[in-house]
Amino acid sequence: MSISIRTSCFGEITGKDGCIQKVDRFTMSNESIEVEIVTYGACITSLKIPDKNGKMCDIVMGFDNISDYLNHSQYFGCIVGRYANRIATGQFTLGDKTYFLAINNGPNHLHGGMKGFDKVIWDSAVQGNKVILSRLSPSMEENFPGELQCYITYELTDRNEIIIHYEATTTEMTPINLTNHSYFNLAGHGSGKIYDHLISLNADYYTPVDETLVPTGSICPVDSTHFDLREPKLIGALLEQNPEGYDHNFCINGSPGIERKVASVYHPESGRYMEVHSTQPGVQFYTANFLPEDDILQGKEGKYYKKHSAFCLETQNYPDAINQVNFPNAVLNPDEVYSHATRLSFSVK
Repeated sequence: MSISIRTSCFGEITGKDGCIQKVDRFTMSNESIEVEIVTYGACITSLKIPDKNGKMCDIVMGFDNISDYLNHSQYFGCIVGRYANRIATGQFTLGDKTYFLAINNGPNHLHGGMKGFDKVIWDSAVQGNKVILSRLSPSMEENFPGELQCYITYELTDRNEIIIHYEATTTEMTPINLTNHSYFNLAGHGSGKIYDHLISLNADYYTPVDETLVPTGSICPVDSTHFDLREPKLIGALLEQNPEGYDHNFCINGSPGIERKVASVYHPESGRYMEVHSTQPGVQFYTANFLPEDDILQGKEGKYYKKHSAFCLETQNYPDAINQVNFPNAVLNPDEVYSHATRLSFSVK
């Protein structure tokens, strides 16, 4: 099965200085899958896969044009960093220095700040069946120390997998936590609630959160809670037990740094089946709780995106790990390479 990659223009952005920057789009395809990636935010903007009858459908939320990405902040399909998820009260200490970050989510810092990795244009290159996106994040960008050289590689395989590889080096000690923030609905983007999806997570433990959705520091067993997703469960039934939805980190079983199964999601009506594998220590299961309940947010093809109409599986370090001594290390040193991979596999049943 051959992999093809086509390049086109997705749009243009005019900067504050009047300079026009082009946003490129890369369309990667094999005989079964087509995925589109743009250089703005290193976003996955479209992912078309077949159902059990061979009908193709786009299963990720997004927008048809660059202006909509500029005007909305739901992080559809983008790479978030330098630190994905929340940092409590927007501060952390390295050595004898405390750094203060943007407060952009209640009392906390979220997804890298006011202009994180999701809001910049990345450099790009094509190499075989891979699209490589790169950028140099200047020291003190969003008040994070150290120059951070980042590479995001999207690879499409002939086994109907999308592999996302994250790599970074730094000139100074700095926190880092990179992820992709795609919103999935296996029935098709904009097709309604995800109640009929079955999900399982390979996690015996999760990190409870406070009222601002920052982990308390505890690591608790999922036994006898609505966080026990070790066997497939209907998302609709889960949301009946937990009406506010899920926006929680689960601790993936096994050793971080080694690829292992994270999650599986199945949509019986279409037959579409998705598996996630990763080297990361955690995954944020998010049920799109903060999307509007009314027809306000219009996405691709004029479809409306609403609360609980998609799910995210953000492979990651634990939220606020930079401030929690019992969480996995979140600091990258100048003599180290940050390297993680996440593999999304698609099939039908």
